[in-house]
Amino acid sequence: MAAEMRQPKPLHFLLLLATASLCALARTVKAAGGGGMPLVTAITKDAATSLYTAPLRDNRPLVLDLSGPIVWTTCDGPSHDTLDCSSHACMRAHRFQPPNCPQTGYGEPDARNRCKCTAHPHNPVSGDTASGDVTRVTLSANATDGKNPLYEVSFTAVASCAPGSLLAKLPAGAAGVAGLARSDLALQAQVADTQKVGSKFALCLPSAGSGAGVAIFGGGPLFLLPPGRTDVNATLAGYTPLRKHGESPGYYISADKGIAVNQARLQLDDGYGAPLVLGLCSTIPYTALRPDVYRAFIKAFDATTAERARITPAVAPFELCYNSTQLGSTRLGYAVPQIDLMLEGGRNWTVFGGNSMVQVSDDTACLAFVEMKQGEADKQGESPAAVIGGFQMENNLVVFDEEKQRLGFSSLLWGRQTTCSNFNFTMAA
Repeated sequence: MAAEMRQPKPLHFLLLLATASLCALARTVKAAGGGGMPLVTAITKDAATSLYTAPLRDNRPLVLDLSGPIVWTTCDGPSHDTLDCSSHACMRAHRFQPPNCPQTGYGEPDARNRCKCTAHPHNPVSGDTASGDVTRVTLSANATDGKNPLYEVSFTAVASCAPGSLLAKLPAGAAGVAGLARSDLALQAQVADTQKVGSKFALCLPSAGSGAGVAIFGGGPLFLLPPGRTDVNATLAGYTPLRKHGESPGYYISADKGIAVNQARLQLDDGYGAPLVLGLCSTIPYTALRPDVYRAFIKAFDATTAERARITPAVAPFELCYNSTQLGSTRLGYAVPQIDLMLEGGRNWTVFGGNSMVQVSDDTACLAFVEMKQGEADKQGESPAAVIGGFQMENNLVVFDEEKQRLGFSSLLWGRQTTCSNFNFTMAA
């Protein structure tokens, strides 16, 4: 019996064992050091705040902020490490300052007289700003092939600590904000660096009550259910160049031929009003139009829907509301005039009824655009013509490509008989 115990294992068994070991090693390397796989995470729309979150911090949600240059979160007590003021990360953390927050140096001395780095995390909803240590935190998402999550990936990211009071007006249970702006310390930039993937990300924001949407960091395909659909990323409706707007780290595009309602270009006080600077913002619920653009827009939409039954007074904050039982419907939402953002590069981002009309009660739907408040200007005192809000991006795949300096958009996915809530989050076997 002892002799039998010492006999070599069959060759096929050893080969299987070696293969399994190599697969396990490959998976470990990818999870620990980045193997070039894009990362995927679910996106939830919070019913109380209309903000979009992803479970990135110990499965706690971080609010997605397209205008935020850094990641910030509450920290666990005073035991966290703090980066030195002379570090590259500290300098990057101070490249962009929140509104009305002056540059006050990189940090302050600690008990050992070492300069510890501080940053200024900003709450995009309340407008409050605080000071907090710049540290490193662990974030997590899942590697993906564009069809399913494959395995969990944890990675270290530079972030700013923030006091619990800065969480005011954010969704219950939120741990902070994941900045997604055009910054070296934004979430997608740190994913690109740690995972060795492309400097791009795609957002597919869900509508209220529809289930989870999806975000993919690092490029790659995106397949939505039902099975057999083509890669949404490969069949976008168009691209347009990304532009800078003053010192803002946010995303801006140019409507170089203006905005049209029912295929008629808006007439603004200065002629056709083109080109128009458009921003994108995930922390405002509805697209906000500069007062001069808003008045022309409301006038045009009002004229093209003159025969539709109105609800008066309109439901705040909207100006035009309709009896939705008489609007008629299509596969792209209510049968209302389409709105075209006529973008640089020759493509139109067309807003159909599914993204232009919001249901506010059983029989009332309102035009989901609002007037930009006076004083909502950027740091240079010049407001963009419009800031595209979350509702207008829902159920559209929007691709932010820093490598090619362009923005891609799919148009409303209902036209493809799918939605942003149709990604298969079942872990691949």
